[in-house]
Amino acid sequence: MPANPFHLAWFLQGSSIQAWDAPWTGNISEEWMSAELFLDLARAIERAGMDYLLIEDSIYVGQNWKNSRDIFLRNGMSIPRQEPTVVASLMAAVTKHLGIVPTLSTFAYHPYLTARIVGTLDQVSGGRAGWNMVTGSSDFSAQNFGMDKLPPHDIRYEMAHEYIDIVTKLWDSWDPDAIVADRESGVLIEPNKVHTIDYEGQYYRSRGPLNSGPCPQGRPVIAQAGGSGPGRTIAAKWADTIVAHPKGIEAMKEYRADVRARMASFGRDPDSCKIFFMLTPIVAQTREEAKIRADRRRADAEKNIDVRLAQMGWTTNIDFSGHDLDAPVAELTTNGHQSSLANFLRRAGGKTLREAIVGYSTSGGSVDLVGSPDDVAARMGEVMEEVGGDGFLFTLGDVSRKSVAEITEGLVPALQRRGLTRKAFGGKHFRENLLEF
Repeated sequence: MPANPFHLAWFLQGSSIQAWDAPWTGNISEEWMSAELFLDLARAIERAGMDYLLIEDSIYVGQNWKNSRDIFLRNGMSIPRQEPTVVASLMAAVTKHLGIVPTLSTFAYHPYLTARIVGTLDQVSGGRAGWNMVTGSSDFSAQNFGMDKLPPHDIRYEMAHEYIDIVTKLWDSWDPDAIVADRESGVLIEPNKVHTIDYEGQYYRSRGPLNSGPCPQGRPVIAQAGGSGPGRTIAAKWADTIVAHPKGIEAMKEYRADVRARMASFGRDPDSCKIFFMLTPIVAQTREEAKIRADRRRADAEKNIDVRLAQMGWTTNIDFSGHDLDAPVAELTTNGHQSSLANFLRRAGGKTLREAIVGYSTSGGSVDLVGSPDDVAARMGEVMEEVGGDGFLFTLGDVSRKSVAEITEGLVPALQRRGLTRKAFGGKHFRENLLEF
């Protein structure tokens, strides 16, 4: 393996069935409830040597189009979704090396509960758990938990600093050697090695200690998708891995340099946190076939503008149904995903809303990759060499066994032949593999 290999991971858009009507999906609309498709995904990406699988989540049914749920339900847009920590536990049971990272939002789970759930997952997986920290973005989700709306964006991140502080202190409330199991003395746990935290913050309180015991990793891995200024700051202070989706080489370089500088300002080694750039490649047996698929993707977007805009509304918490499709995209603000909206507006430029949403929804992520496995692998190597690291995170809107195999059995071997990604895991725990190179 060369001196500068990079990491791979997978971003699963919730344990939902968004590809129910796509080609080659088999009986996905029937078998999704058993989670077997997603367990096959976990097995496949572990065989491909990926560091982790992140289960994205939301806790509401979309209603950001004509103030109705209809378009979301009819098209299966981010619905149905199962509790990610349950699916994560099943994934941990069918894998041995893969990091498993469920999403738990700060407004829906108390910090103690998050610490306990993720700590337990770390125990039962043998040190392979992570936590994707999100603050939420939709008032519809807040209303499911008895709130009128979410706090303002920047306040949510201010609260999140306190939240993560509690979670990490709870993980630290057990010394690694607290369980002595001394049969001679009859002592299972050494009392002076388990500590209360007595946390009194502005937004949260917790006494501690955690009652589930120590975690094999000490602290499970924290993942975060920090795009806005406050998001980048919280990622730089707390995250072990970051999900990023700036568009284009220069934006990727700027993002990485900015986050690493922020990490250094917190006294952290920038190499201790791995930044993964999101990709939605189109990989086919030949370059020509891949180009046909890309054209088909664009034609589908042009034919289903309402669906694409509704999905953007779901992400940004904006209802686009009353906007003029053939007028330039207006200046917009949101209390939802600010980085997603900022990326959309940046890329829209002077385009009409129709042109902008087609371009955005057919994007390949941070870089557009279309071609054979060798084409895409070569370009990924060039991009990573120019950006400087640390890895890529695949996300597909048409998850099926076929689309997964095109990545894990087609693209990844092409990367491995170039020495760009691992063929075997070097560590026992998730964090060890993340820091392996």
